[in-house]
Amino acid sequence: LLNIIGGLDSPSKGQISVLGHSLDNTSHKQRANLRREYMGFIFQSYNLLPVYTVFENVEFPLILNKVDKQEREQKVTEAVEWVGLTDKINSRPSMLSGGECQRTAIARAIVHKPALILADEPTANLDAENSHHIMKIMVRLNKELSTSFVFATHDEKIMGYLRRIIHLEDGKIVGDNKIDSPKFGN
Repeated sequence: LLNIIGGLDSPSKGQISVLGHSLDNTSHKQRANLRREYMGFIFQSYNLLPVYTVFENVEFPLILNKVDKQEREQKVTEAVEWVGLTDKINSRPSMLSGGECQRTAIARAIVHKPALILADEPTANLDAENSHHIMKIMVRLNKELSTSFVFATHDEKIMGYLRRIIHLEDGKIVGDNKIDSPKFGN
């Protein structure tokens, strides 16, 4: 589902519109531009570039968006601070714990303050304290920048931060719950 929303795969039937853009009959380049400009991705397997430092991994989407160097440095520093990795900014992924790699991936996803973040098990490799910290960052992005999130997760603790939960089973919607006052996301 995240691959379809992100324009990486096409649905077997039906149509898909993301952020007001129909993905039907769009070229690979058009979908790549939509992803690059308006989306962030948090992968369960991190997808970090092993020869790049934390700074360089987080900076990468800004380079693709042709952001000038001074602005990149400011945005990367801010994103890395948000996820609590300032002391690891010059480390490569091989020197990081699993949780630190996930926080690097999260910083990379939020660095350009996208309209939509697609997250596959974003807290799977984090302890409870870091999971709470990361979810609070996502709540802040939602409130301050109107960033929307789509989570694919089995972590029921995440649900305490969400305003809408759609349950899928075998590709079908089996529940759609709106929450007026999330437990942790107020």
